[in-house]
Amino acid sequence: MSATIYTCGIAGLSAAGVVIRPFRLPEATWAMAGAILLLSGGLVTANQFWLGILKGQDVYLFLIGMMLLSELSRREGLFDWIAAVATAHAKGSPGRLFVLVYAIGTIVTVLLSNDATAVVLTPAVHAACRATRVKDPLPYLLICAFIANAASFVLPISNPANLVIFAGGDMPPLSRWLQTFLLPSVAAVLVTFALLYWTQRHALREDTIAAEIEEPLLTLPAKLSGWGLMITAGLLVLCSALHLNLGMPTFAAGVLTTSAVLFMTRQSPVGVISGVSWSVLPLVAGLFVIVEAVGQTGLTATIAHGMADLAAHSQSQAIALSGLSVAVGSNLINNLPMGLFAGSAVQAAHLSDAVAGAILIAVDLGPNLSVTGSLATILWLAALRREGIEMKASTFLRLGTIIMFPTLIVSLASLMILA
Repeated sequence: MSATIYTCGIAGLSAAGVVIRPFRLPEATWAMAGAILLLSGGLVTANQFWLGILKGQDVYLFLIGMMLLSELSRREGLFDWIAAVATAHAKGSPGRLFVLVYAIGTIVTVLLSNDATAVVLTPAVHAACRATRVKDPLPYLLICAFIANAASFVLPISNPANLVIFAGGDMPPLSRWLQTFLLPSVAAVLVTFALLYWTQRHALREDTIAAEIEEPLLTLPAKLSGWGLMITAGLLVLCSALHLNLGMPTFAAGVLTTSAVLFMTRQSPVGVISGVSWSVLPLVAGLFVIVEAVGQTGLTATIAHGMADLAAHSQSQAIALSGLSVAVGSNLINNLPMGLFAGSAVQAAHLSDAVAGAILIAVDLGPNLSVTGSLATILWLAALRREGIEMKASTFLRLGTIIMFPTLIVSLASLMILA
């Protein structure tokens, strides 16, 4: 019993450190500190420690590939070109630019994952704001955070956490996936847009943007970077349809595209490599170790039993209660470990598609409540800091409370209609 208490206590403190960031230390510091403390205290063995780290290898590869593609595209001016195109279509209207960014964010999330939206789209939106000389870029940058989670269950590839929930060969085929999640995901995208636009309406009304700017030249290396992104999107859709892991294809696409552009331009790889946010990898690794440790306590089996009993009593209650609790829990411990916990519980309890779908929606959508609810939002924060922009956790929480809970309720209600 004491080992369980100590393990859960360390896991809780590590999660709090990731969320609060005491002493302004990076999120990865607290995740790895918790993992090392579990190892040094004998709460996990060396084999369990390394097993936890190795479980995340597909996620690591996926993130490395995406971050390489993002940094390469940024350095070669692809984002500046996107900014100019967005400005031309906005025609001097802040509202039109807001809608355009939201639409692009939805497409990127659906086809390249929510992490890609945070890593790839955020610098592009900032470039657009800089090019159009907006007074306050935050309303447009907030889109990148909220749509990254709201549209992350349209397809299995839209969020790596989706693959965790349906691990072990239980991933539904694309036709069944769309039958379950298309209506809830459309509802999530539309409600999130309406509420986000409503909360930012005053800032947009007071803003002015340049109607015309000089369109930069889209160089051959920038075109090659863009093709790399599009090919990666196609690979991810194909791998999803074939039930293949996403990490290695994304990693290979990122490395090959980066190598080709650097060879063409005769540049050193140091610049691209140094621009990648490598601290994300130990953050994820630490979280996987913590999840492995908590799983050894038997807590996962207890949760699975409770979920099965609730679902047997009332499927509607199971959808509502599990969805709300998992959504809130995703913000307390981050949705990646929550996805791992919930995925293990779903598989152990043999839940219906509807209840499992409610849990997946909560894991994906719930993190819109806080800045550290998902890895995508943490990546978004890192991208903002790189541009010299700070987002207060309290400010995001107030906004997230207005947006996330109504969106979650509508999405779960849509799921019940199909159940």
